[in-house]
Amino acid sequence: MFIVTGGAGLIGSALVWHMNKLGIDDILIVDHLGVSEKWKNLRALKFFDYSEKDAFRRNLIEGAFNKVELDGIFHLGACSATTEKDCSYLADNNYEVSCELAEFAADRKIPMIYASSCATYGGGEHGYADDEEGMDKLRPLNMYGYSKLMFDLWVKKRGLFRNFTGCKFSNIYGPNELHKGDMRSVVCRAFEQISATGTLKLFRSERPEYADGEQKRDFLYVKDAVKMVWFLYEKRAGGIYNIGSGKAETWNALAAAAFKAMGKDFSVEYIEMPEHLKKRYQYYTCAEMDKLRNLGYTENLMSLDEAVLDYWKYWSAEKFLGDE
Repeated sequence: MFIVTGGAGLIGSALVWHMNKLGIDDILIVDHLGVSEKWKNLRALKFFDYSEKDAFRRNLIEGAFNKVELDGIFHLGACSATTEKDCSYLADNNYEVSCELAEFAADRKIPMIYASSCATYGGGEHGYADDEEGMDKLRPLNMYGYSKLMFDLWVKKRGLFRNFTGCKFSNIYGPNELHKGDMRSVVCRAFEQISATGTLKLFRSERPEYADGEQKRDFLYVKDAVKMVWFLYEKRAGGIYNIGSGKAETWNALAAAAFKAMGKDFSVEYIEMPEHLKKRYQYYTCAEMDKLRNLGYTENLMSLDEAVLDYWKYWSAEKFLGDE
């Protein structure tokens, strides 16, 4: 059996969808559904059981899973809000829970794949290399990124990268993210805004070296992301790996792909960036992907235009992964 925490979220539900395509459904999904419509992400998926995260944590501590045969743990559950201000909550939810699950996996020699984040790279002053040795130098720009780095360093200090794999996800977008509220991708927001007004709003640049809309991100479609995650599991590849496209695309290019997919004329309005974001805003991210490729990953990625068009087909039809 497999455990997938965050299994109703964007990446988690996409991973379960990918596993279902491989004929795997002996999966325990762990998440917190709350009052959102995240539950809709589960409707078309096949899995053995579901557990709310607090009940799972309690059962884990009490030893309920000690005799369960597990083939792997995919720990993708976390608070992913980069604007979350409750640092104690992030320290518990993103760090302490991860440590508890990691101790369980390490004691039983169960391979564990977990979600780190490109937010650990901060402003990029130390580059974007997925290098375990250089993690100590990283300085995230927000507590979310730091909570992820804390666990990366915890794993490293205990020598667990022999059997654990950390995935530094870039800007992941795609079907099954409607529940994410303010953390929905710009692609999703573009579909919403363009459908409603015919125009997309993007932040103006606060730096002279970047024109408005020319800030760059490494965007990755969720279908490509979960292929990489499963490849790492099959390889039993310990260590830290970037999960990105390896290409920095501008917000303007992303907007153009959205307008094209929707059959609309390009129309962008550049707006003032909120004060609370100005000092924490990443102007450039680009994951170095040589490490994954050198491990033998040869899959071609969907282009930005292809991926946004594929996403539009889900979004416009109000479909979720598995509804194909």
